[in-house]
Amino acid sequence: GLSCIIISGVKNSSLILYFMLLIVVVLLQANVKPPAFKFPIYVKTIQQGKHGSDTDVYDIQGRFVPEKFEEIFKKHAHTRPDALTDKELGEMLKANRDPKDFSGRVGAFVEWKLLYALCKDKEGFLHKETVKAVYDGSVFEKLEREKKEAKEFAKKK
Repeated sequence: GLSCIIISGVKNSSLILYFMLLIVVVLLQANVKPPAFKFPIYVKTIQQGKHGSDTDVYDIQGRFVPEKFEEIFKKHAHTRPDALTDKELGEMLKANRDPKDFSGRVGAFVEWKLLYALCKDKEGFLHKETVKAVYDGSVFEKLEREKKEAKEFAKKK
């Protein structure tokens, strides 16, 4: 799943609630006990984070499947080919639902809605490059860089 989201600097309590719910869902699905307040991502066992109702961007061996990633935007990005709106994200979640897997549906919903809340731009678009950064792990650096740039910009004002 997309459970590799960082909440550093998030002041909105509803986002923190989303994050905590995400942690619970992921831990229940992976059946693991987290180390004390650390949530490392072990790439060699990434397939353990798979659940029903996901996008299948990772296969059952934990390998990234580029075709499935591209399919997200080909099927659901109607407004812009390189980004998703909240409505389009909802459409994708509905299309990927596995009716027999409630926890998978909840997991997918929380993961994607949290990603959208944290990473959408000012116009309400979740960009393809941002979603790709989640899958390749570079989202952490991207969010930190953006946070640092915003601080520097605020100091200049």
